[in-house]
Amino acid sequence: MGISNVLVASLLVSLFLFQLSQAVNPTQLSDAHGDGYSPIKIDCGEACVARCKLSKRPNLCHRACGTCCGRCNCVPPGTSGNYESCACYADMTTRGNKKKCP
Repeated sequence: MGISNVLVASLLVSLFLFQLSQAVNPTQLSDAHGDGYSPIKIDCGEACVARCKLSKRPNLCHRACGTCCGRCNCVPPGTSGNYESCACYADMTTRGNKKKCP
């Protein structure tokens, strides 16, 4: 009888610790902090196709957008502007101090 009580108690403690570990590091589906970082990888190809669909230089736009998306894991919505939704993307510059990301 004593062994079964110890077994049940250890099982309950294990479940508690598992739940605690999930609460400390939850998987988030969106950018809840507003810092442009999301732990879930986005599909950069699809996001950059949407971002560059009206570009006059689509190959250049896709290449730059892909680089920025890979580093920041975010792409602002729409075809231009909206940089406030992805600060990392907006802050990248070229060697000439121009915006790197389209």
